[in-house]
Amino acid sequence: MRRHELTDQEWELLAPLLPQAATGRPRVEDRQVINGMVYKIRTGVSWRDLPERYGPWKTVYTRFRRYALDGVFTRALQQIQARADAAGDIDWLVQIDSTIVRAHQHAAATGRKGGSIGKDEPDDHALGRSRGGLTTKIHLACDGHGRPLAVLLTPGERHDSVCARPLLERIRVPRTGLGRPRCRPDQVVADKAYSSRGFRSYLRNRGIACTIPEKNDQQRHRRNRGRRGGRPAAFDRQIYRRRNVVERCFNRLKGFRGIATRYDKTATSYEAAVSLASLLLWARSV
Repeated sequence: MRRHELTDQEWELLAPLLPQAATGRPRVEDRQVINGMVYKIRTGVSWRDLPERYGPWKTVYTRFRRYALDGVFTRALQQIQARADAAGDIDWLVQIDSTIVRAHQHAAATGRKGGSIGKDEPDDHALGRSRGGLTTKIHLACDGHGRPLAVLLTPGERHDSVCARPLLERIRVPRTGLGRPRCRPDQVVADKAYSSRGFRSYLRNRGIACTIPEKNDQQRHRRNRGRRGGRPAAFDRQIYRRRNVVERCFNRLKGFRGIATRYDKTATSYEAAVSLASLLLWARSV
């Protein structure tokens, strides 16, 4: 095993989750190709600069792109989560947050004004312009052990509170037996950016407890209204101290240089890279 490659234990866990070719000519070994993908997102090199030991770079890229469009890594991630949930290994104290990722100049050449590529590709390719240039924002929901449960990509200028609801709706952990997938956390922990009446009402309607601090202006507005302002939102300081778990999860994800800086032109490819990195975090924790 070389640096940035899968261990035997990780490969035994991931191999059954990958699609197998039933017919056709013999292809490059799956483990060799997956190692090439992992090396790419670990180091951030371009596809053409992949070492020769992983086979033709175009083969690795073509299979990665096919897996990205088919959602292979997302389904594999859900299957690992299902096994962990069946073993009682998921802490459903879910934490949500976001992080900004700078887009490399190679990712900017998408022809964004020409429309989307494919039915699932957003027109803006999840690229937004700010003072620092083009950026992408990764919205993340992780469990109490700091492992990703759901990921949502948006342009960098998109506000966190707008994306909180669609992010939670992406949590979908299948059951190993009968029953619908689990989609509802026991509790959600978030910072002040997610403090809004609409989001709190959404969580309350779904029966999800939350630990979110109120913004200063919201507290002031409630006090000014007197009795009509209602009671302050419940807030548990001890639980809120665990919010650093999601920050540590971001830290591990950005240990992949291909995640810390976006080099992929399309949002589909970049989200697949984030899903593959999340898959590796799960594989090393179960």
